[in-house]
Amino acid sequence: MNAKGLRELQEEVLETGLCAYCGACAGACPYLVSYKGRIVILDNCTIPEPQCYRYCPRTDTDIEAVSQHIFSEAYGYNELGTVKRVLMARSTDQHIRERAQYGGAVTTLLSFALAEGLIDNAILTKMSLDKLPIAFLARSKKEILQGAGSNFIACPVLEALNQIPEDSTDTLGIVATPCQILALSKMKKNPPQNRADIANVNLVIGLFCTWALCLDTFHGFLKENCDLSQVIKFDIPPPPANRFDIYTKSGNISFPLEQIREFIMTTCNYCLDMTAEFADISVGSAEGIEGWNTVLVRTDAGIELIDLAIARGILETRDLPDQNLAHLKTAALNKKKTALKNIVEKTGNKKDLIYVRGVSEDIADKFLDN
Repeated sequence: MNAKGLRELQEEVLETGLCAYCGACAGACPYLVSYKGRIVILDNCTIPEPQCYRYCPRTDTDIEAVSQHIFSEAYGYNELGTVKRVLMARSTDQHIRERAQYGGAVTTLLSFALAEGLIDNAILTKMSLDKLPIAFLARSKKEILQGAGSNFIACPVLEALNQIPEDSTDTLGIVATPCQILALSKMKKNPPQNRADIANVNLVIGLFCTWALCLDTFHGFLKENCDLSQVIKFDIPPPPANRFDIYTKSGNISFPLEQIREFIMTTCNYCLDMTAEFADISVGSAEGIEGWNTVLVRTDAGIELIDLAIARGILETRDLPDQNLAHLKTAALNKKKTALKNIVEKTGNKKDLIYVRGVSEDIADKFLDN
C-alpha cells in the first residue's frame, strides 16, 4: 500500500479547514509553499515517498506513541500533560524584560542556551516591518531579542527548520506553538529523510496558545484600523479585560476580543493542547501577575536548563500561586473538552477523532462528560 501524500493532505487537511499553517510540509518540498497565511500547492507531486502527510499535526497522530518517545512514559490524560515542575519566572535582565511580552523567560532561556553552547542557533519568529510574523534562524543574543513579544498570527515556523541544509550539524533550539510542536514530535519519532538531522534539535520551548489568527484576514483588518508603521506590540490582557490591545507610538488602540475572534483559524477549534504538552519547557503569562511568566518544565533537559539559569542568576523564580495553577488547569481542560466536542460533531463518531489516535472512547467520554 502506498504511503499517503500530497493528494490526501489536500483532501483531508488543506481543503477541510484543518491546516494549522505550521510549516511542517513546506520548506523542503518543491510542490508546497507558504503564502499569505496558507499552504499553496504548486504542482502535482511525483515524489515516491512523500513526507508532507506524515508530519502534519492534523493527520493520524498516535498520542501514546509520541509521549513514549518524548517522555518515555504514557500520555497523561490530564489538563497539562507531563509536568515535572511548575513555577513563575522572569528575566533578571531589565533590557530583556522591557522588550518581552511578559517576563522574558523564553528570550532569557534561549540566549543562555546559546551562550552555554547547548544550542548553536535558534528558530523563532519576529515581526516584519508590516507586522507580519516571520520565522527565522537566530545566531546571537541580539538576534534572539528580535523575537521577543507575541504576534498572535499563525506562522509556519517549521518551514524554517525544513530549509536548513541536510548536511548541517548545528544544534538547534525552537520556540513554537502546540500544533507546531506536535508536528516536530512526529518528526522526532520518525526522522525525516533528506533534511537536516532532527536529532540536532536539542531544546524545544513551547508557548501557551488558545488560538492563532489567520494571517491574510487579520492583517487586512489591522491595515484598515491602524497605521502599522506605528505599531509596537500586541497584547491580550487577562480576564476580565476581554479586549485585544495594540500598542502604538502615539497611544493604545483596543478592540473587543469577540471582534478579534472572527479571525481565529478554523483548525484551532479542533486543537486539544493549550500548553504545548510535548515541549521541554512550556511558557505563558502568569495571569494577574504583571511581568512574570508561568513555566511548566516537562523534561530532564528542561530542568537542567532552568536550574543552571537560576544558579547563574539570569532567571528569577517563584512558586506559582495555587489559584493561578488551578485556573490554568481549568482553561487547558476546557480547551480539550471543546476541541473533542467539535471533533465529534465534525465526524459524528466518538471513535473517529480525525487526527488523534491512541485515545480510547472511554477517555473521550471522560472529557466530554466532565
